[in-house]
Amino acid sequence: MKKNDIIEVTINDLEFPNIGITIFEDKIIKLKNTLPGQKVRARVVRSRKDKAEAKVVEVLESASYEQESACEHSDSCGGCSYQTVPYEKQLEIKSQQVKKIIDEILTENYEFSPIVPSPKKTGYRNKMEFSFGDEIKGGPLTLGMHKRNSFHSIVETHGCQIVDEDFRQILCRILEYFRGNSQTYYHKTTKIGFLRYLLVRKAEKTGEILINLITTSQGKLNEEEFVGLILSMNLQGEIKCIAHSIFDGVADVAKADTMKILYGEDKIREELLGLNFNISSFSFFQTNSSAAEKLYSIVRDFIGTTKDKVIFDLYSGTGTIGQILALAAKKVIGIEIVEEAVEKANENAKLNNLTNCTFIAGDVLKKIDELSDKPDIIVLDPPREGIHPKAIQKIIDYKPET
Repeated sequence: MKKNDIIEVTINDLEFPNIGITIFEDKIIKLKNTLPGQKVRARVVRSRKDKAEAKVVEVLESASYEQESACEHSDSCGGCSYQTVPYEKQLEIKSQQVKKIIDEILTENYEFSPIVPSPKKTGYRNKMEFSFGDEIKGGPLTLGMHKRNSFHSIVETHGCQIVDEDFRQILCRILEYFRGNSQTYYHKTTKIGFLRYLLVRKAEKTGEILINLITTSQGKLNEEEFVGLILSMNLQGEIKCIAHSIFDGVADVAKADTMKILYGEDKIREELLGLNFNISSFSFFQTNSSAAEKLYSIVRDFIGTTKDKVIFDLYSGTGTIGQILALAAKKVIGIEIVEEAVEKANENAKLNNLTNCTFIAGDVLKKIDELSDKPDIIVLDPPREGIHPKAIQKIIDYKPET
């Protein structure tokens, strides 16, 4: 087997994150974006002595459990991986992946709890970052998600099923508007163009909506016309903020060098377990509000009685977990490296009249040594890159409840 060979294989297993595994000619073959049970035709892109990587050319046979996708964009959009997989099967696949990772680390026996399903299967996201671009080079302006396995192509996602109808209407109306006034999108290769991203947030409980258009400084937005367009939409929720951000950096990420509020204030209010949280354009907040409530309830129930206990909320973000636990704790101290998130956490604690809750900006590794309080309980929600090994040891040395 050599590079560019075409092979036909059946996927036997799945490795995190979403990489199919099979055996062909005594080699372990890895293929992205496949499912166990699928038979595929693939092109070999890398071949070594005992393993190879291949790219799917065509799915010849679907897995026995697959169903028709409810989303019309699932074949082209790179946003979702399991649209043809029944939800219960998705949980089974993900559970197996997590357990496999744990088994590679732990040697002693442990209790593996099942995944708690999301209360909502569709229309659950409270935030989306849509990109401007085109699907075909030189084609009409598009606004949506990256095409599967593509860095440049953007597919329209007007029928996206992980958001509600308000998101879809906002997406369609804004795309129609910019197609009509011939605005250009920002090209990553030439670094020329105006339109970059459309950030939309909608609080599930309150229905409040925030819209932030992110562009370069290479064009001009008719602000009055843009605000009028959005306020004229027949939405179920209520527009609370319309903003225009300018970002001239080269990174492919929705952020702002400067931001101008065109309408309202840069915040919407969400409710979780009886508490209120103000969320701004670039705040971190769990994107599935109803699932977040379930998650935080489990954390609270697992901890149990906290009346006389000090809790450390490490990598605390905007402080949602810490504030929920603060309702029944002696004291909560949160540490988070992102200063804006800490500001929002303290603002929300004040909003909720929580006087036993404090959030500190800084690196957990350094700040944890500066605290005079000692924790009875530590809650961790670390970033994707994980916890610094030295920070792990410091946490262990506290001997918190486990």
